[in-house]
Amino acid sequence: MPWLKLLHITAVIVWCGTLLYLPTLIASATGPQQAPVLGGAQQQAGGAAATPRPQVLRMLFTLVVTPAALVAIASGTAIFVFLGPLTLWLVAKLVAVGMLVLAHAVCGLLVLRAERGQTGLAAPCVAVTVLCGSAILLVAWLVLGKPF
Repeated sequence: MPWLKLLHITAVIVWCGTLLYLPTLIASATGPQQAPVLGGAQQQAGGAAATPRPQVLRMLFTLVVTPAALVAIASGTAIFVFLGPLTLWLVAKLVAVGMLVLAHAVCGLLVLRAERGQTGLAAPCVAVTVLCGSAILLVAWLVLGKPF
């Protein structure tokens, strides 16, 4: 059973970490496209400081974030089935995990908007980052403190 908990914790860390990172990438990919100024001269737009392409955003979402979410949810469900009764703190944790799932879905919508070339997604990216950060802190508090 310890391997199942290790799998769950690892998947949650990957899922939450990428959920915090992805909105930043989306905002930088859809923000104003200005070349950085180096020594008074403008650098070419395709230089070393290029913004991430929408294809990279989709690959990160489909190959890292979503599989990590599925593994985290499946292993968490298996832990619940094998180990324990339904308690109040677990119900509260599941509500917080629902917030993470909502943030995950919003990130997917933002990736689709970035692929369509929509700009100015900074405000929704900040909102999803705040939602995700709040949910992560709530899950951590509930799991470590088991207040109920």
